[in-house]
Amino acid sequence: MVQLINPPLVSWTNGTIMMVIFGLVCIGLVAALLIFVNSGKKKGK
Repeated sequence: MVQLINPPLVSWTNGTIMMVIFGLVCIGLVAALLIFVNSGKKKGK
């Protein structure tokens, strides 16, 4: 009953999962951008 009245303010499991997903998305976007820029330079030459 106490947990229903006083829920925890931080959910570490959910926050950790969200941060990991956000980090993977950022790394994927940076990798795609680098691949795009490098392929553009090679085609330009």
